[in-house]
Amino acid sequence: MKNIWLLVVLLSISLPGAFAQRKVLNMAEHDSKPYYFGLTFGLNMSQYRLTYDPSFANTDTFKRIEPYWSPGFTLGLMGNLRLSNRFDLRFIPAVSFAGKRIQYNQPLNPAVTEDKTTESVYLTLPLQFKFKSDRINNFRFYALGGGKFDIDLAANARSRRRDEYLKVLPYDAGYEIGFGFEWYYPNFIFSPEIKLSQGLMNQLFRGDRSLPLVNAIEGINTRSIVISIHLEG
Repeated sequence: MKNIWLLVVLLSISLPGAFAQRKVLNMAEHDSKPYYFGLTFGLNMSQYRLTYDPSFANTDTFKRIEPYWSPGFTLGLMGNLRLSNRFDLRFIPAVSFAGKRIQYNQPLNPAVTEDKTTESVYLTLPLQFKFKSDRINNFRFYALGGGKFDIDLAANARSRRRDEYLKVLPYDAGYEIGFGFEWYYPNFIFSPEIKLSQGLMNQLFRGDRSLPLVNAIEGINTRSIVISIHLEG
């Protein structure tokens, strides 16, 4: 019996140490890097946030004008600068393909509903602060916040086509907030992330009053939810 108890005690002392030795800390030197780079790709859901003109409620030109979410995708590069043990500064230039869908009724025929999607190709230039938790073996949590500047390469503000239903301006600025996780592998970091992006500038081009929606809408802002995968080295 004494030998059994002695064996149990020895095992209880030796096993935790053995398991601890088997736990390999991947990329242990990474936390001390002053900067590093990576790739990012992801999916987005985008939508217009509408501000209606006061005349919209006082006239019967349109019964309804409603925005809906539309899918898109994003590809970009990442540059990460270490500021401290807790904070990083990230710059992630990317190209983002996004759609914003609007449904509205015909001004001359209220029974007919139009379903239109504005396709945008954004050159996105975000600058973010990243707050990092302590590293737990090969895992870490982080939160982020920052600003962005967007250039819509497909903006139609200067278009002369007669079939346009809405015209938008090419420039936008806004803010982003989100969070993500980091899993450390021997040669790279796998980092899924989700963020909310909100544009603050009015995207509506009001120079063409011949478009019916221009007279019913006072302003439009772009907002999106982005689910990204970062591969960092």
